[in-house]
Amino acid sequence: MRPLRKIIFPAAGMGTRFLPATKASPKEMLTIVDKPLIQYGVEEALAAGMDQIIMITGRGKRAIEDHFDISTELEANLKSAGKSKLYKEVSRVARMAEVIYVRQKEALGLGHAVLCARHWIGDEAFGVSLADELIINDKPAMQQLAEVYQRTGHSVIGLIQVPADQVSKYGIVAYQADDGGLLTLTDMVEKPAVEDAPSRMAIVGRYIFTPRLMEILRDVQPGAGGEIQLTDAIALLAKEEPVHGVLLEGQRFDAGHPEGFLVANTLLGLQHKEYGEALRKALKAHL
Repeated sequence: MRPLRKIIFPAAGMGTRFLPATKASPKEMLTIVDKPLIQYGVEEALAAGMDQIIMITGRGKRAIEDHFDISTELEANLKSAGKSKLYKEVSRVARMAEVIYVRQKEALGLGHAVLCARHWIGDEAFGVSLADELIINDKPAMQQLAEVYQRTGHSVIGLIQVPADQVSKYGIVAYQADDGGLLTLTDMVEKPAVEDAPSRMAIVGRYIFTPRLMEILRDVQPGAGGEIQLTDAIALLAKEEPVHGVLLEGQRFDAGHPEGFLVANTLLGLQHKEYGEALRKALKAHL
């Protein structure tokens, strides 16, 4: 089995939920405590050994490219000013990974965004990560998936269990579990009504796919909202070859919504080694 090296980050969305903050700055560059949301995703991928990063971007996303690029002037200024800690961090970010940028010229759905990377994927297995689903754990979410892929050679989807009143917000899966607890997905439905949901297990923005998914995406028909839905392509893939599910461990924040973003900043801020105690005191003083 070839090493799992490539991962796609769909990042072409307009971030309208965060307007006006995202009028001139990409949603992916909004910070959670002390670093941009997209950096958490890239660091998670690198921890799982996936060091060939493919960013699917759109208009107004240049800040993402600049963030992962080398800024010679900034690094020189930090170094000459004796700000060694900041210099090391800025330098580390710029050199952490090989990043390829692909423009999604039309907003035709998540499946279409993934398909935009097909020429860079070739015949290799690959990951997909939605960076606004922030998952914090000692064993990164992509590593949890990668371990199942390396054991089985099959596609793997990250899952969480959601309450009944939340199922209409997610892609929901039907599955079978074997004696070892491995979940095999048998069907999935995009944002079903609660009475139509096959389970309470929801897809949560972490995926590893065999190359066959790209072939299916080329032919899949537009689904909900007239868009090319990744969920539809996964359902077709599951009819041809096994697709497994992993119930992800860790703190999960829906940072693509303002409420989840604020909760992530608050809780992760309280856990931060440098800022946590000061934040805790400030909250006590003001609440």
